[in-house]
Amino acid sequence: MEQKEHTAEDRVLVLGATGFVGGRLIPELIKKNVKLRLFVRDPAKVASIKNCGADIEVFQGDLLSGEGVEDALNGTHTAYYLVHSMGGKSIFKNTEYAEKDKQAARNFIAAANQEGLKRVIYLGALGERGDNLSEHLRSRAEVAAILSSGKPAATILRAAIIIGAGGASFEMLRYLVERLPVMGCPKWIDTRIQPIALRDVLAYLVGVLLNPQTKGQTYDIGGDEILTYREMMQQYAEARGIPRRIIFRVPFLTPLLSAYWVDLVTPIPSGVAHPLIDGLKNEVICRDDRIDEFVPIEKTSFKEAVKIAFSEEKDGPGITGF
Repeated sequence: MEQKEHTAEDRVLVLGATGFVGGRLIPELIKKNVKLRLFVRDPAKVASIKNCGADIEVFQGDLLSGEGVEDALNGTHTAYYLVHSMGGKSIFKNTEYAEKDKQAARNFIAAANQEGLKRVIYLGALGERGDNLSEHLRSRAEVAAILSSGKPAATILRAAIIIGAGGASFEMLRYLVERLPVMGCPKWIDTRIQPIALRDVLAYLVGVLLNPQTKGQTYDIGGDEILTYREMMQQYAEARGIPRRIIFRVPFLTPLLSAYWVDLVTPIPSGVAHPLIDGLKNEVICRDDRIDEFVPIEKTSFKEAVKIAFSEEKDGPGITGF
């Protein structure tokens, strides 16, 4: 049966409304007069958003247990699925978190099928499937497959490192460059990456909602520049106006040791750092630019994205929001 398109009267659900991307997406949707519904574990965390005067409903529940999901989906046309687990304080919990991510996705899609959701939009990760794919990137791909397996038409956006204040990948980059004038890094410093500015991610997320031709499709999204992690660190230093960093490869520094090293010099726990670092062994670049046919945007350069991230900060380096 033909699915009706999104209209101004349709309710849009945001899962992950208090997260790094979700929290920034909500104001962009409000600008477009989208009627919103937020699904959160703690309504107190979105109290200020609820009181902004926009048409926003708040539903309390838990994706992992499935509690409240059907109620939140009832009467909803489209849902943004922006739920990710990055692991905990311990590296040894990462497999457990990946399994929880998949269980949450299964609970969501079962409820979506039951309640007649028309569409789901998911922000996943770049990375080609294969035996060498990191657990972190593999988990993102598996969640995308789960969300695509249900009745709602799924739009999957795949991004590499997102450059924005509070994002775990950006915070790790920032602390390494700000604190260490000389760095010994493993071979992942020469892996090619296609970073994307947070504001470009938001533009794509809003754009696919408003363009019905994007439903049921998977798109790679990224900036115009393909950089190695080494180049990203050097360009970060230039954008911040600090001396160029001395970066050299250390062949014996494994991802596990790198995670503990990051844990020592940054506020990022090793359990969060490890999946990020493990993912750096995989080249993450866009394989096509089809999204630009449907959602044309003016892309932000890497250096400009760094400057924007710092303009958003209130207290300087050290503000993180994983």
